[in-house]
Amino acid sequence: MNTGLLKRFAQAARRQLCEQVATKLEKILSTDSAELREKVKALEDLKKQIAATSKSAVVDQVAYTWFNRFCALRFMDVNGYNRIGTVSPDAGNTQPAILLEAKQGVIDDSLSSFLDKQKVFALLSGKLPSSDPQQEAYRSLLVAVCNNYHDTMPFLFEKIADYTELLMPDDLLSEGSVLNAVREALTPEVCEDVEVIGWLYQIYISEKKDEVFDGLKKNKKITPENIPAATQLFTPHWIVRYLAENSLGRLWMLIVHSPSL
Repeated sequence: MNTGLLKRFAQAARRQLCEQVATKLEKILSTDSAELREKVKALEDLKKQIAATSKSAVVDQVAYTWFNRFCALRFMDVNGYNRIGTVSPDAGNTQPAILLEAKQGVIDDSLSSFLDKQKVFALLSGKLPSSDPQQEAYRSLLVAVCNNYHDTMPFLFEKIADYTELLMPDDLLSEGSVLNAVREALTPEVCEDVEVIGWLYQIYISEKKDEVFDGLKKNKKITPENIPAATQLFTPHWIVRYLAENSLGRLWMLIVHSPSL
């Protein structure tokens, strides 16, 4: 696995996502619109989270939430775990297959509990006005897929908080979008190895980890939201195998060859 390529992708994606989420956060906090007035609870939750931590902590959390999901969904698309490409296009197309299917009037019944199908169809047909109907429709489909996976994989797809959805990057369909970068980096060859998800996590937080340790050198305490970046490391399979074979494996060999034990 070429971790050098993954490093360039993950670190660039982190910066792009943090910038987009931060921009959206400031826009939401300074805008009074009919759409936002319908999402009072989401705004209240967002403000509570900022008060409990900080704006930068919220930006970091939301950016990583979407990075993690985009990468996981791409891996699942490539390996055929999703019925239809959620972030990946079919051969010969550029837009995610799930969006093209919705344009044809089809949305999987499994998503019915998590989105308003008629609203999505109305957006895509032009019956519901929107500054960017395809982006808005696709965002709804993407959130629905994530929430649908919550019951089966809660460790990866935690129920998306309203404010996390609110802060999802606006651009997911253009050539310069982070989602396009995910597809380019996570090729079918790269996705043959499930360890890519672990490596991406470690690479993604590496810049944050460096910031935390630089702060320690200047006598800055590690805040609770920075503990994961400083302490959580991905363990490759060969290290796990080595530890298992030289602890439990060694004990098992002793038992087998020493009947008196």
